[in-house]
Amino acid sequence: MSVKIVILGAGPGGYVAAIRAAQRGAEVTVIEQDQVGGTCLNRGCIPSKVMKTTAEMLERFQRASEFGLTVKGPVVPDMGRLMDRKQKVVQDQVKGILRLLSHHKIRYVRGTGRIAGPDRVQVKGGGADQVDLPWDSLVLALGSEPLPISGLPFDGERVISSTHALNLTEIPGSILIVGGGVIGCEFAFILSSLGSRVTVMKAHDSLFALAFVNDDSSKVLQSELKKRRIKIMLNRTVEGIDENGRRLRVAVGASPSALKSRGRDVRPAAVEVDKVLVCIGRMATTGGIGLETLGIRTDQRGWIMADERMETNIPHVYAIGDVLGPDKIMLAHVASAEGSVAAINATGGNSRMNYGAVPGAIFTMPEVADVGLTEVQAREKGFNVRSDTVLFRTLGKAQVIGEIAGQAKIVSDAGSGGILGVHMIGPHAADLIAEATLAVQTGCSVRDLAKTIHAHPTLSEVMGEAAFRATDMPLHG
Repeated sequence: MSVKIVILGAGPGGYVAAIRAAQRGAEVTVIEQDQVGGTCLNRGCIPSKVMKTTAEMLERFQRASEFGLTVKGPVVPDMGRLMDRKQKVVQDQVKGILRLLSHHKIRYVRGTGRIAGPDRVQVKGGGADQVDLPWDSLVLALGSEPLPISGLPFDGERVISSTHALNLTEIPGSILIVGGGVIGCEFAFILSSLGSRVTVMKAHDSLFALAFVNDDSSKVLQSELKKRRIKIMLNRTVEGIDENGRRLRVAVGASPSALKSRGRDVRPAAVEVDKVLVCIGRMATTGGIGLETLGIRTDQRGWIMADERMETNIPHVYAIGDVLGPDKIMLAHVASAEGSVAAINATGGNSRMNYGAVPGAIFTMPEVADVGLTEVQAREKGFNVRSDTVLFRTLGKAQVIGEIAGQAKIVSDAGSGGILGVHMIGPHAADLIAEATLAVQTGCSVRDLAKTIHAHPTLSEVMGEAAFRATDMPLHG
């Protein structure tokens, strides 16, 4: 008799777990209350990249004369057609996932699932009053949702979340983005390129107060924001919002981190904008799911706790993806990898998640990408650290496409030459990080990378050039 596996959630973690479990002979049921694909496909990764593609294309039109082109008449965004294209791309992907589930003979139930006991899930909706599903193993792929500012709920019109921002019918004349992290900065570039006057406000003294983002990348990104006349307010928090006619007046004060540091500019200020986009983080979507029925352990913030096998404190109950919170890594491709690990273990295998070689990608303009350790992290682990940097402007391909901002840095062990981490900011960095991820995953040295021939003229040459520099044999500069 095959193992019965029930998966709550059909995002990039849930549907991958379902396919892997089915491939290993399990009888799999997936429950989803919304669309398959989860936040990533429907309210995150894919729709935001559709908007980013249009924003980048508009920027290229504005630079047409540099490339020997004359554009007659204005080129302006058509938000209706942009939203139509976004929806088509999303729906095509949704249909593709549904075909995959069908191909692998996975039962798909549309509705809201709730844990009803140690071996049972109840589902409401989906065309039936209630469906009871037995399970031998349960996988929780519940995801997350935008976190609002305390006392300032989203209204979907004036105060919006990232979800609302992906459904704009018109570009706001001005917008304040509260939270200058990954999502906030991505939207800052997109909305600015589409014509909005953007202000980014961050409670910390750095845009990316993230351990895995190299300081150099954050500095370059801040410079690129300023080039686009995007106003940056660091060490600030929202103290209140009032309506001022058709606009919003946002009272801004010093953040707790600024108040703790002497010499900070803590003077109050006010910003008038058409909309406020809140991107201060996310929260687990575990409410009403019945975690208490089994006693599944969560931390103080409500994130589910799981080990490297993706198993919770309850045997045969696994958790994957965003619902694990920021102590893991809240990325779609990480959720998919965790889903594979959970599926293998739920079907009698023994697999563990490796978080040591996870690529990070931030889709700003230019893109930021990283894998492995930063210099600070490497030193903390006792390595004799060496770092070598190459600017994208040294590449012929970067000059050809007119995207010369940014750099690539290899962090290595000075003794062995082992590659400990790679950090990039520049054109197509999110694609280029794949080679670096393979290098970290397989334990390559800078000498191995220097011996690898890179096609010319390509942006991938930045990795070869950085490796040459790391072996004290630089070619260009």
